[in-house]
Amino acid sequence: MSKLRIMLAEDHETVREGIKLLINAQADMEVISEVGDGLNAISSAQLLVPDVVVMDVSLPGISGIQATEKLNNLCPQVKVLALTRHTDKAYLQQLVRAGASGYVLKQSPAVELLRAIRLIAAGQQYLDATMTSKVLAGYADEASPFDSSRQPWLSKREEEVLRLIAWGYSNKEIAARTEISVKTVEAHRANGMRKLELHSRIDIVRFALMQGWLQEE
Repeated sequence: MSKLRIMLAEDHETVREGIKLLINAQADMEVISEVGDGLNAISSAQLLVPDVVVMDVSLPGISGIQATEKLNNLCPQVKVLALTRHTDKAYLQQLVRAGASGYVLKQSPAVELLRAIRLIAAGQQYLDATMTSKVLAGYADEASPFDSSRQPWLSKREEEVLRLIAWGYSNKEIAARTEISVKTVEAHRANGMRKLELHSRIDIVRFALMQGWLQEE
């Protein structure tokens, strides 16, 4: 079985070396490249097309958030896992908008990082357990438009499409999984978002978090 090809974008050499040793010790993954700044992260990822880029949010030159956004536009097939010490929800929202597939805290156990890499390489999304509780707690305190008592009825297919979008699947991938056309996926997405008054992908992820759709089965 081929190994997952991982690229590291981390400016602290000691941290980068530790992550590299951890990943290379796994039977199913290997580090194929390591860089220390945002611009090299973009150019190296374009050249090597790794399965996953483990991206430090605070990189010199351009930030990890900016690098993630540029990489998502240039190489959408490359998944980005954000790695940071920041627990502020604002960073999470920026990274989701930029196209990151996962968010892991540096202070979390090593197993959390490895689980995140495997899940996003498989096309899913991953949110650090610490951030999940924080995000949900914050949303519970807000006057949320997602009050379950007034949620409109979604068709089974609309819910399925929105769930897969929240997990990070593209329209094309959803079409293949559900055996419907891309146009039909887009129609279900639009109808579901209209019914729920969602306006962006981050709204879908937020709704999915509140519904428990992103919990591991």
